[in-house]
Amino acid sequence: MIRRLVILLWASMLALASTTPVGAQSREPILVPDISEHDIVLRQGFTGADLLLFGVILDPGGGRMQGNYDVVVVLKGPSEEIQLREKGRLLGTIWVNAQSTAYRSVPSFYAVASSRPIADIVDERTAAIYELGLPYLQLSPTGSIDPEEQARFSAGLVDLRERQGLYAQYETGVTVREGVLYRARLPIPSNVIPGRYVAETFAIADGRVITSATSEVDVRKEGFEGVVAEEAEDNSFLYGLFAVGLSVFMGWAAGRLFALV
Repeated sequence: MIRRLVILLWASMLALASTTPVGAQSREPILVPDISEHDIVLRQGFTGADLLLFGVILDPGGGRMQGNYDVVVVLKGPSEEIQLREKGRLLGTIWVNAQSTAYRSVPSFYAVASSRPIADIVDERTAAIYELGLPYLQLSPTGSIDPEEQARFSAGLVDLRERQGLYAQYETGVTVREGVLYRARLPIPSNVIPGRYVAETFAIADGRVITSATSEVDVRKEGFEGVVAEEAEDNSFLYGLFAVGLSVFMGWAAGRLFALV
């Protein structure tokens, strides 16, 4: 890992030297991110993984950044449409579906880590623009619903995903060393869905995002699980017929087996 960090540092310095003319330096800092694993395979018995996000932040001149700055890392999974329903009591004893609302673009996974509490780094407007923190997630609800009810549904959705381990916020999860290197470790639970995950790193100074960069992680299934998932997505109708037929056959076989005992 140390070797990869050194390579990142040298690569960024060489790129800067080759692209910046003498006497004409940009004022924007350079952010070079990387991830410990760009591919995560969901196999039988997968129990989760730890993803290390790290990189370097350099001054345009190729040296150490001057002044203090913070780093925030956001990892998002593929977006999905969901229908959220609220349970209510009927006659005081029976639980039934009551109100519901739909969302057209909800991150299947969201984790954010920062070098300090986000409230101490940026104001609410900036946090909302870049979706820095669970309270500022843009869940894109559809339809018309009372704003207070919508806020309650959204808070309930975030709370549910937190308890499932799919949403998390680590207020001091990023360490910055020597004013150049940063690193953050984010746990990936076993119940994540396959797809393209995007990690975005923000360097922030004086409450302003001064630079950002993205990296990608491919989460996929292989083997028998991968074949099943691919067929379920590409041939959903035939897969459904096969699943129903298999269930009927297994029920018939179990009945015959118990009849012979």
